[in-house]
Amino acid sequence: MREWTAVAVAVMTCVGAAFAAAIAFGAGSAVAAESADCAVAAHLAVAEYPLPRVAAAMDQAGGLDILVMGAGSSTLAGPGGADLAYPAQLQAALSKRSPALKIKVATNVRTRRSAAEMVEGFEKLLMEQKPALVVWQSGTVDAITGVDPEEYRLTLEEGVEKLRGGGADVIFMNMQYSPRTESMIAIQAYADNMRLVAHQLEVPLFDRLAVMRQWSELGTFDLTGATKKLETAARIHQCIGELLADLVLDGVKIAREQANPPNSSPAPSR
Repeated sequence: MREWTAVAVAVMTCVGAAFAAAIAFGAGSAVAAESADCAVAAHLAVAEYPLPRVAAAMDQAGGLDILVMGAGSSTLAGPGGADLAYPAQLQAALSKRSPALKIKVATNVRTRRSAAEMVEGFEKLLMEQKPALVVWQSGTVDAITGVDPEEYRLTLEEGVEKLRGGGADVIFMNMQYSPRTESMIAIQAYADNMRLVAHQLEVPLFDRLAVMRQWSELGTFDLTGATKKLETAARIHQCIGELLADLVLDGVKIAREQANPPNSSPAPSR
Protein backbone atom coordinates (compact mmCIF):
# COMPACT_ATOMS: atom_id res chain seq x y z
CA MET A 1 0.00 0.00 0.00
CA ARG A 2 2.82 2.39 0.90
CA GLU A 3 4.63 1.73 -2.40
CA TRP A 4 1.41 2.23 -4.38
CA THR A 5 0.65 5.45 -2.50
CA ALA A 6 4.16 6.78 -3.03
CA VAL A 7 4.00 6.12 -6.76
CA ALA A 8 0.56 7.74 -7.03
CA VAL A 9 1.68 10.83 -5.14
CA ALA A 10 4.78 11.06 -7.32
CA VAL A 11 2.71 10.94 -10.49
CA MET A 12 0.27 13.57 -9.20
CA THR A 13 3.19 15.76 -8.16
CA CYS A 14 4.74 15.52 -11.63
CA VAL A 15 1.40 16.37 -13.25
CA GLY A 16 1.06 19.41 -11.02
CA ALA A 17 4.60 20.52 -11.77
CA ALA A 18 3.97 20.30 -15.49
CA PHE A 19 0.86 22.46 -15.13
CA ALA A 20 2.85 25.02 -13.17
CA ALA A 21 5.58 25.15 -15.79
CA ALA A 22 3.07 25.63 -18.60
CA ILE A 23 1.38 28.49 -16.77
CA ALA A 24 4.65 30.16 -15.88
CA PHE A 25 5.78 30.26 -19.49
CA GLY A 26 2.45 31.07 -21.09
CA ALA A 27 0.15 32.87 -18.70
CA GLY A 28 -0.44 35.69 -21.14
CA SER A 29 -2.04 33.47 -23.75
CA ALA A 30 -5.71 33.99 -24.54
CA VAL A 31 -7.98 30.96 -24.59
CA ALA A 32 -10.70 31.01 -27.22
CA ALA A 33 -14.20 30.34 -25.99
CA GLU A 34 -15.59 27.55 -28.14
CA SER A 35 -18.65 26.22 -26.41
CA ALA A 36 -18.89 23.22 -28.75
CA ASP A 37 -15.96 21.62 -26.92
CA CYS A 38 -17.68 21.94 -23.57
CA ALA A 39 -21.08 20.91 -24.89
CA VAL A 40 -19.82 17.46 -25.89
CA ALA A 41 -20.16 16.42 -22.25
CA ALA A 42 -22.98 18.78 -21.25
CA HIS A 43 -25.43 15.89 -20.78
CA LEU A 44 -23.22 14.63 -17.93
CA ALA A 45 -23.41 17.91 -16.00
CA VAL A 46 -27.10 18.40 -15.28
CA ALA A 47 -28.53 19.11 -11.82
CA GLU A 48 -31.03 16.55 -10.55
CA TYR A 49 -31.81 18.37 -7.31
CA PRO A 50 -32.71 21.93 -6.28
CA LEU A 51 -30.49 24.68 -4.89
CA PRO A 52 -33.04 26.64 -2.80
CA ARG A 53 -30.54 28.81 -0.91
CA VAL A 54 -28.88 29.81 -4.17
CA ALA A 55 -32.26 30.66 -5.69
CA ALA A 56 -33.15 32.75 -2.64
CA ALA A 57 -29.86 34.65 -2.81
CA MET A 58 -30.33 35.39 -6.49
CA ASP A 59 -33.98 36.36 -6.20
CA GLN A 60 -33.93 38.26 -2.92
CA ALA A 61 -30.38 39.49 -2.32
CA GLY A 62 -29.45 40.28 -5.91
CA GLY A 63 -26.16 38.44 -5.66
CA LEU A 64 -24.53 35.11 -5.08
CA ASP A 65 -21.50 34.19 -2.98
CA ILE A 66 -19.93 30.83 -3.78
CA LEU A 67 -17.10 29.04 -2.00
CA VAL A 68 -15.06 26.38 -3.80
CA MET A 69 -13.61 23.97 -1.26
CA GLY A 70 -11.03 21.58 -2.57
CA ALA A 71 -7.51 20.43 -3.20
CA GLY A 72 -4.87 21.11 -5.82
CA SER A 73 -6.92 20.35 -8.94
CA SER A 74 -9.11 23.40 -8.22
CA THR A 75 -6.22 25.61 -9.27
CA LEU A 76 -3.67 26.21 -11.97
CA ALA A 77 -0.29 27.18 -10.58
CA GLY A 78 1.94 30.01 -11.70
CA PRO A 79 1.37 33.65 -12.67
CA GLY A 80 -2.19 34.15 -13.89
CA GLY A 81 -3.18 30.63 -12.95
CA ALA A 82 -5.96 31.70 -10.61
CA ASP A 83 -7.66 33.66 -13.41
CA LEU A 84 -7.59 30.61 -15.69
CA ALA A 85 -8.73 28.01 -13.15
CA TYR A 86 -12.33 26.81 -13.05
CA PRO A 87 -13.46 28.86 -9.99
CA ALA A 88 -12.68 32.11 -11.82
CA GLN A 89 -14.25 30.68 -14.98
CA LEU A 90 -17.35 29.77 -12.98
CA GLN A 91 -17.66 33.34 -11.77
CA ALA A 92 -17.21 34.67 -15.31
CA ALA A 93 -19.77 32.25 -16.76
CA LEU A 94 -22.40 32.99 -14.10
CA SER A 95 -21.83 36.73 -14.45
CA LYS A 96 -22.35 36.43 -18.19
CA ARG A 97 -25.51 34.37 -17.80
CA SER A 98 -26.92 36.60 -15.02
CA PRO A 99 -25.49 40.09 -15.66
CA ALA A 100 -27.88 41.78 -13.22
CA LEU A 101 -26.41 39.85 -10.30
CA LYS A 102 -23.22 40.38 -8.33
CA ILE A 103 -21.42 37.03 -8.45
CA LYS A 104 -18.45 36.26 -6.25
CA VAL A 105 -16.57 32.95 -6.24
CA ALA A 106 -14.00 32.52 -3.47
CA THR A 107 -11.71 29.54 -2.98
CA ASN A 108 -10.38 27.61 -0.05
CA VAL A 109 -7.89 25.28 -1.65
CA ARG A 110 -5.02 23.34 -0.14
CA THR A 111 -3.17 20.41 -1.68
CA ARG A 112 -3.27 16.92 -0.16
CA ARG A 113 -6.25 17.68 2.07
CA SER A 114 -8.74 14.89 2.78
CA ALA A 115 -12.50 15.27 2.91
CA ALA A 116 -12.43 14.89 6.69
CA GLU A 117 -9.88 17.69 7.02
CA MET A 118 -12.09 19.94 4.95
CA VAL A 119 -15.14 19.19 7.10
CA GLU A 120 -13.23 20.32 10.18
CA GLY A 121 -13.02 23.82 8.74
CA PHE A 122 -16.60 24.15 7.47
CA GLU A 123 -18.09 25.85 10.52
CA LYS A 124 -15.46 28.59 10.64
CA LEU A 125 -15.63 29.22 6.89
CA LEU A 126 -19.41 29.43 6.91
CA MET A 127 -19.34 31.98 9.72
CA GLU A 128 -16.67 34.09 8.04
CA GLN A 129 -17.73 33.99 4.39
CA LYS A 130 -21.46 33.15 4.55
CA PRO A 131 -21.68 31.56 1.09
CA ALA A 132 -25.03 30.55 -0.33
CA LEU A 133 -23.30 27.72 -2.17
CA VAL A 134 -20.29 25.53 -1.46
CA VAL A 135 -18.78 23.53 -4.32
CA TRP A 136 -17.13 20.68 -2.43
CA GLN A 137 -14.44 18.90 -4.42
CA SER A 138 -12.97 15.75 -2.88
CA GLY A 139 -12.02 12.13 -3.42
CA THR A 140 -8.55 12.05 -4.94
CA VAL A 141 -6.58 12.57 -1.73
CA ASP A 142 -8.78 10.08 0.13
CA ALA A 143 -8.12 7.49 -2.58
CA ILE A 144 -4.38 8.12 -2.66
CA THR A 145 -4.01 7.89 1.12
CA GLY A 146 -6.22 4.81 1.41
CA VAL A 147 -9.07 6.23 3.48
CA ASP A 148 -11.73 3.56 3.90
CA PRO A 149 -14.45 4.21 1.29
CA GLU A 150 -17.17 3.73 3.91
CA GLU A 151 -15.49 6.28 6.17
CA TYR A 152 -15.34 8.63 3.20
CA ARG A 153 -19.07 8.19 2.65
CA LEU A 154 -19.84 9.03 6.27
CA THR A 155 -17.61 12.10 6.02
CA LEU A 156 -19.58 13.32 3.01
CA GLU A 157 -22.83 12.90 4.91
CA GLU A 158 -21.44 14.82 7.89
CA GLY A 159 -20.16 17.57 5.63
CA VAL A 160 -23.49 18.07 3.88
CA GLU A 161 -25.25 18.28 7.24
CA LYS A 162 -22.80 20.94 8.46
CA LEU A 163 -22.97 23.00 5.28
CA ARG A 164 -26.74 22.99 5.07
CA GLY A 165 -27.02 23.65 8.79
CA GLY A 166 -24.80 26.68 8.27
CA GLY A 167 -27.04 28.08 5.54
CA ALA A 168 -25.33 26.88 2.35
CA ASP A 169 -26.39 24.68 -0.52
CA VAL A 170 -23.88 22.07 -1.65
CA ILE A 171 -22.65 20.80 -5.00
CA PHE A 172 -20.37 17.76 -4.98
CA MET A 173 -17.49 17.62 -7.45
CA ASN A 174 -15.60 14.37 -7.79
CA MET A 175 -12.04 13.75 -8.94
CA GLN A 176 -10.59 14.61 -12.32
CA TYR A 177 -9.93 11.92 -14.92
CA SER A 178 -6.43 11.14 -16.11
CA PRO A 179 -5.62 8.15 -18.32
CA ARG A 180 -2.08 8.28 -16.94
CA THR A 181 -3.14 7.68 -13.34
CA GLU A 182 -6.42 5.76 -13.72
CA SER A 183 -4.71 2.38 -13.35
CA MET A 184 -2.63 3.53 -10.38
CA ILE A 185 -5.26 5.09 -8.12
CA ALA A 186 -8.37 3.11 -7.13
CA ILE A 187 -10.85 5.98 -7.34
CA GLN A 188 -14.08 4.30 -8.41
CA ALA A 189 -15.24 3.30 -4.91
CA TYR A 190 -14.94 6.92 -3.81
CA ALA A 191 -16.76 8.22 -6.87
CA ASP A 192 -19.52 5.65 -6.30
CA ASN A 193 -19.91 6.64 -2.65
CA MET A 194 -20.11 10.31 -3.58
CA ARG A 195 -22.86 9.51 -6.08
CA LEU A 196 -24.68 7.43 -3.45
CA VAL A 197 -24.63 10.27 -0.91
CA ALA A 198 -25.65 12.74 -3.62
CA HIS A 199 -28.77 10.69 -4.35
CA GLN A 200 -29.61 9.97 -0.73
CA LEU A 201 -29.27 13.60 0.41
CA GLU A 202 -30.36 15.20 -2.88
CA VAL A 203 -27.08 16.99 -3.53
CA PRO A 204 -26.35 18.06 -7.13
CA LEU A 205 -23.25 16.27 -8.41
CA PHE A 206 -20.83 17.70 -10.94
CA ASP A 207 -19.40 14.45 -12.29
CA ARG A 208 -16.02 15.78 -13.37
CA LEU A 209 -14.68 12.23 -13.67
CA ALA A 210 -17.29 11.27 -16.26
CA VAL A 211 -17.07 14.62 -18.07
CA MET A 212 -13.31 14.43 -18.51
CA ARG A 213 -13.43 10.74 -19.44
CA GLN A 214 -15.94 11.63 -22.16
CA TRP A 215 -13.65 14.34 -23.49
CA SER A 216 -10.75 11.88 -23.52
CA GLU A 217 -12.64 9.04 -25.21
CA LEU A 218 -14.09 11.32 -27.91
CA GLY A 219 -10.75 13.03 -28.51
CA THR A 220 -12.13 16.44 -27.52
CA PHE A 221 -9.06 16.99 -25.38
CA ASP A 222 -5.84 14.98 -25.31
CA LEU A 223 -5.61 14.37 -21.58
CA THR A 224 -2.42 12.34 -21.92
CA GLY A 225 -0.57 15.50 -22.93
CA ALA A 226 -2.80 18.13 -21.35
CA THR A 227 -0.39 18.86 -18.53
CA LYS A 228 2.24 20.01 -21.02
CA LYS A 229 0.07 22.57 -22.78
CA LEU A 230 -1.19 25.71 -21.13
CA GLU A 231 -3.94 26.27 -23.67
CA THR A 232 -5.34 22.77 -23.19
CA ALA A 233 -5.19 22.96 -19.40
CA ALA A 234 -6.82 26.38 -19.35
CA ARG A 235 -9.46 25.32 -21.86
CA ILE A 236 -10.41 22.31 -19.74
CA HIS A 237 -10.82 24.57 -16.71
CA GLN A 238 -12.87 27.02 -18.75
CA CYS A 239 -15.20 24.23 -19.88
CA ILE A 240 -15.55 22.95 -16.33
CA GLY A 241 -16.44 26.47 -15.20
CA GLU A 242 -19.04 26.85 -17.94
CA LEU A 243 -20.63 23.44 -17.36
CA LEU A 244 -20.66 24.03 -13.61
CA ALA A 245 -22.40 27.37 -14.15
CA ASP A 246 -25.10 25.61 -16.18
CA LEU A 247 -25.52 23.03 -13.42
CA VAL A 248 -25.93 25.80 -10.82
CA LEU A 249 -28.63 27.45 -12.90
CA ASP A 250 -30.32 24.08 -13.43
CA GLY A 251 -30.50 23.67 -9.66
CA VAL A 252 -31.91 27.17 -9.29
CA LYS A 253 -34.56 26.43 -11.91
CA ILE A 254 -35.63 23.27 -10.07
CA ALA A 255 -35.82 25.20 -6.79
CA ARG A 256 -37.98 27.93 -8.34
CA GLU A 257 -40.30 25.38 -9.90
CA GLN A 258 -40.73 23.62 -6.56
CA ALA A 259 -41.33 26.90 -4.75
CA ASN A 260 -43.79 28.11 -7.38
CA PRO A 261 -45.92 25.21 -8.61
CA PRO A 262 -48.50 25.78 -11.36
CA ASN A 263 -51.17 28.38 -10.56
CA SER A 264 -48.90 30.26 -8.14
CA SER A 265 -47.00 33.52 -8.62
CA PRO A 266 -43.46 32.86 -9.88
CA ALA A 267 -40.32 34.20 -8.24
CA PRO A 268 -38.57 36.88 -10.28
CA SER A 269 -36.17 35.47 -12.84
CA ARG A 270 -32.67 36.85 -13.28
